[in-house]
Amino acid sequence: MAASAKSFLADAGYGEQELDANSALMELDKGLRSGKLGEQCEAVVRFPRLFQKYPFPILINSAFLKLADVFRVGNNFLRLCVLKVTQQSEKHLEKILNVDEFVKRVFSVIHSNDPVARAITLRMLGSMASIIPERKNAHHSIRQSLDSHDNVEVEAAIFAAANFSAQSKDFAAGICNKISEMIQGLATPVDLKLKLIPILQHMHHDASLASSSRQLLQQLVTSYPSTKMVIVTLHTFTLLAASSLVDIPKQIQLLLQYLKNDPRKAVKRLAIQDLKLLANKTPHTWSRENIQALCESALHTPYDSLKLGMLSVLSTLSGTIAIKQYFSSAPGTAATTARSLDLVKLAQECCYHNNRGIAAHGVRILTNISASCQEKDLLPLEQDAVFGLEALLVLCSQDDSPGAQATLKITLTCMVKLVKCRPHLSQSVVESLLTQLHSAQDAARILMCHCLAAIAMQLPVLADGMLGDLMDLYKLIGRSATDKKQELLVSLATVIFVSSQKALSSEIKTVIKQQLENASNGWTAYRIARQASRMGNHDMARELYQSLLTQVASEHFYFWLNSLKEFSHAEQCLTGLQEDNYSSALSCIAEALKSYHKGIASLTAASTPLNPLSFQCGFVKLRIDLLQAFSQLICTCNSLKTSPPPAIATTIAMTSGNDLQRCGRISNQMKHSMEEFRNLATRYGDLYQSSFDADSTTLKNVELQQQSCLLISHAIEALILDPESANFQEYSSNGTAHVESEYERRMMSVFNHVLEEVESLNRKYAPVSYLHTACLCNAVIALLKVPLSFQRYFFQKLQSTSIKLALSPSPRNPAEPIAVQNNQQLALKVEGVVQHGSKPGLFRKIQSVCLNVSSVLQSKSGQDYKIPIDNMTNEMEQRVEPHNDYFSTQFLLNFVILGTHNITVESSVIDSNGIVWKTGPKTTIFVKSLEDPYSQQVRLQQQQGQPPSQQQQQRTAYSRF
Repeated sequence: MAASAKSFLADAGYGEQELDANSALMELDKGLRSGKLGEQCEAVVRFPRLFQKYPFPILINSAFLKLADVFRVGNNFLRLCVLKVTQQSEKHLEKILNVDEFVKRVFSVIHSNDPVARAITLRMLGSMASIIPERKNAHHSIRQSLDSHDNVEVEAAIFAAANFSAQSKDFAAGICNKISEMIQGLATPVDLKLKLIPILQHMHHDASLASSSRQLLQQLVTSYPSTKMVIVTLHTFTLLAASSLVDIPKQIQLLLQYLKNDPRKAVKRLAIQDLKLLANKTPHTWSRENIQALCESALHTPYDSLKLGMLSVLSTLSGTIAIKQYFSSAPGTAATTARSLDLVKLAQECCYHNNRGIAAHGVRILTNISASCQEKDLLPLEQDAVFGLEALLVLCSQDDSPGAQATLKITLTCMVKLVKCRPHLSQSVVESLLTQLHSAQDAARILMCHCLAAIAMQLPVLADGMLGDLMDLYKLIGRSATDKKQELLVSLATVIFVSSQKALSSEIKTVIKQQLENASNGWTAYRIARQASRMGNHDMARELYQSLLTQVASEHFYFWLNSLKEFSHAEQCLTGLQEDNYSSALSCIAEALKSYHKGIASLTAASTPLNPLSFQCGFVKLRIDLLQAFSQLICTCNSLKTSPPPAIATTIAMTSGNDLQRCGRISNQMKHSMEEFRNLATRYGDLYQSSFDADSTTLKNVELQQQSCLLISHAIEALILDPESANFQEYSSNGTAHVESEYERRMMSVFNHVLEEVESLNRKYAPVSYLHTACLCNAVIALLKVPLSFQRYFFQKLQSTSIKLALSPSPRNPAEPIAVQNNQQLALKVEGVVQHGSKPGLFRKIQSVCLNVSSVLQSKSGQDYKIPIDNMTNEMEQRVEPHNDYFSTQFLLNFVILGTHNITVESSVIDSNGIVWKTGPKTTIFVKSLEDPYSQQVRLQQQQGQPPSQQQQQRTAYSRF
């Protein structure tokens, strides 16, 4: 609870006085004008926070101009503070509108007699290189300062040269020869050469520049064989190749050559580090020969530290396309077999190495080979991988040092991957995990529980017999209240919930509750209850939420827990459903709806302006409507018994030509029911589209709810409304699709079963018979018998993304309209900022923002004229790509009709896969379209009945101007 409260207060900006943008800027400006140096510095360093809070150009431009003034007239310490602020706020630099004025104020200091002031100015210019890449005066100053006799100034010039080279092709081409002369010149000290060489990594703007830089670096490597020079030159060489892309294979060969032939360990280490960089960036450029050479070096090196590095590169490559290239050689060649054996031999040797890290990389390579080369018969390799993993598990689970824990994480990740691609190994892996759980350290137990839960989610391998072991361990945890014990309670409870796929037995509930009473705090109990809700164990969850109600300090938390308790109780009511017992099904659904209505009232009370719980409310409202629709469908099916078709129904059907009228009123009710389910499916689709920050499992859950609505509407159509045109091919489920969770597995099996039943009944009997209604009711009961899973996003938001829009022109008062003449167009500028939480882009990233502008006439003023329909409304859409989380665009809008128009600007987000998400926000402004003075004058003259000739003269006089 404490963690939630803490984040809640942090989001609210608790304890900090809220000011609008202008007031905040004026407050800081007051500090800048102060006579005291301390107050001036304090004001300067508070600017990044201001930019973060109000990230729009109008404020950022004013603020940077003020900082430029301070830089121009202040002392060196103040200049240094301004430099740091500029470097911290690099992504806001492009929002400066008066770039010339800003640069002019900063650049004036370059002519100072103080070399330190010049050095700070050079660093300032270097930090601004992204907005002034082609400023010739800045280029000239950097060139001049490289020849300075002051070391501080020369280092600043090198920093600026590196930044400008990265941004400007002209500057890079111009400075390349100068840098080359300085590096090769005898007068340049070695330490300065070491600082100059890294500039060459930015010479990748065209092929000739990159080629000349490579030649220079090649000369340097041979001319200056000292360790420091070789290390810096080789690393620059690698970065240049990685940016220019064309020379990567050559670079890999060069690094492998140094790794094999150079006796110095420092150079070997650098070669391994750079090979790792290239393995991550471009694994497809590694040939079979490259991997073979690396294997040979690893087999022959006597040093463990170097072997660890080489294996790290190989384990990175083994998880990519490179491993398939390595094994996909021409069959039957002896050399190939030896090569293939080398990597396997190395991995097998290292699996049982006394160095944990080497052993971890060895088993990782074996696991990746087993996973990626599934078409080959690799049974011995699989066994080696399992034995290696078990050995590492025994070794690391007894040790609670950070190194052992890191190795254990790699081991457990490999176990999950191996079981996923080779399911027949799951039993032995799970047994070894359960055996080791009893003797392991607490930190290791937590990780092992996570691994067990991950395996059990994919495959139902945890049999009931294993529950006993888990329960014994749960009792043994003891009465300690340390953080590790609390974490272990949650992890073990999760494994128990996953493994007991059916309802929890009363014995298990008692053990869990006793342990929670003995050893836990409220936060642990809440986390366990949350896991129970995710796994569909609603009975357990309800009891835990009930026990926590009196332990929270905030009213909002109380209502939140109360709503969760009611939802759990509602879902618990649905577990008593039985097939063919429709009256009890109706009473169960009614009981569940009662609890859901109580819960939604509590949930609404738990929401705050900062945390509106919009997804939770939307999800629960849809669940309520879905239950009501199910209840209505069962009632409709029952109405065939309570209100059978009248005797004249056949005559009515024949006269109306609608054969369904034979069934009486049930046909219309079924039609309404089908439309309701389709409408619910659309609403679930809207909820899905608005959940940009949700994890994939939550989205899958929403999709399953949508599919259940579509399934029922399809069943109604296929059985009753239109049996002839029913098509089952598009609804048949894909059996090969990977299922992520037990909930999804059970829902998919219900979908398949219902479709089979509907297909078997389709066209056999004329609608509507009791068999049809029984089939529909049983489909509803089968869907409701699967316990609903409340997924992570219902409780926790791991990714947070929001968009803030600013429109100009904007009225001072939101209710006040903007005046526009009807013969002119309004240029509406839309600016926006993308704001992220602590983990930006965790599940998906924003590729572009789609802005939709529409206008609606609210009230007319003046006479009605016949106006083309095109001029009546404005409907426009534009896509913009945010840069540094900022975007802006403009729309031209027509307001020909006099009156008040309502303009709505709505933003939606397109992710990197091209999927559109309706994230909002929606902003509205009002525009008042006024008649232009000339038209008004003409109209008034016509009303007064003046002769048309005079009017014509006025028109020509007007048009002349």
